[in-house]
Amino acid sequence: MPRLAFLGPRATFTEQALRSLPEAEGAELVPCAGSPAVLAAVRDGSVDAGCVPIENTVEGAVPAVLDGLVEDPPLVIVAEALVAVRFDLMVRPGTRVSDIRTVASHTHGIAQTRGWIAANLPDAEVLLSTSTSEAAAQVARREFDAAVASPLAAELHGLDVLSSDVADNTGAVTRFALVSRPGPPPKPTGNDRTTIAATTENRPGTLLGLLTELAVRGIDLTRIESRPIKGRHAEYWFHLDCLGHVDEPAMGEALAALHRRCDRVRFLGSYPRAGNGRPAARSAPSGPLGVSDGFAAAQEWLEGLRAGVTS
Repeated sequence: MPRLAFLGPRATFTEQALRSLPEAEGAELVPCAGSPAVLAAVRDGSVDAGCVPIENTVEGAVPAVLDGLVEDPPLVIVAEALVAVRFDLMVRPGTRVSDIRTVASHTHGIAQTRGWIAANLPDAEVLLSTSTSEAAAQVARREFDAAVASPLAAELHGLDVLSSDVADNTGAVTRFALVSRPGPPPKPTGNDRTTIAATTENRPGTLLGLLTELAVRGIDLTRIESRPIKGRHAEYWFHLDCLGHVDEPAMGEALAALHRRCDRVRFLGSYPRAGNGRPAARSAPSGPLGVSDGFAAAQEWLEGLRAGVTS
């Protein structure tokens, strides 16, 4: 039976995301105290894969996960899931709004409900917990008065919901990544995402050169984030999400070019893009032949030249 770790405890948005993936069917789901613990469990082999939040439509990327993905030994993303995030304010039965002196949640939960809390609980102390579900558990244990968490957490811990949908921005979505030790990537679906991290020399034009390698090959860059390299002043990892798969000619050629140009390139996976936990519809190719078709034709022509065939 596969063992899959997730940011715990039970009833977190991460568990919800993991359960939406086909890999979770028939697997043992193992809660861990924090995303770094999930990645560590994957690295040491105590689990087969782990699910962590990687990006939110309101707060952006999750720094601890980006930093953890570039540590050694390497890890790769093999699947992703999207979860619509809904937050409720929950308390122990009998607690009134006037009784609330402390309210807790995960960092991203607080960030997405900060305005509502300030307007409705102006005198409450806002505190951080390792996850939204753990905040609910701490309320049940009488460590805090209230928590901002998922409706499932209130049900799991026997709490009452005082207010529903307390997020400042409705419609927020979090993207989750299923991470494993390196191996052959999932087969191309025609609608895939490739994630990489790269470092370059700190001199004019180096980042532009990196992006140009993608642009000239028709690679659609959907996200770029910079994170400082620990212990090295003014040096950064650039995290990039691109549309395409490493097995496709255009993407493969772009990755090879980045390997030549950059100080370091960390391949973090090619995997199906998600739409509400399922691969999205296949997108049509662009250009007269399609970007991938054009690169395949060029590669065939080049191989012909090397074999002595000219045209």
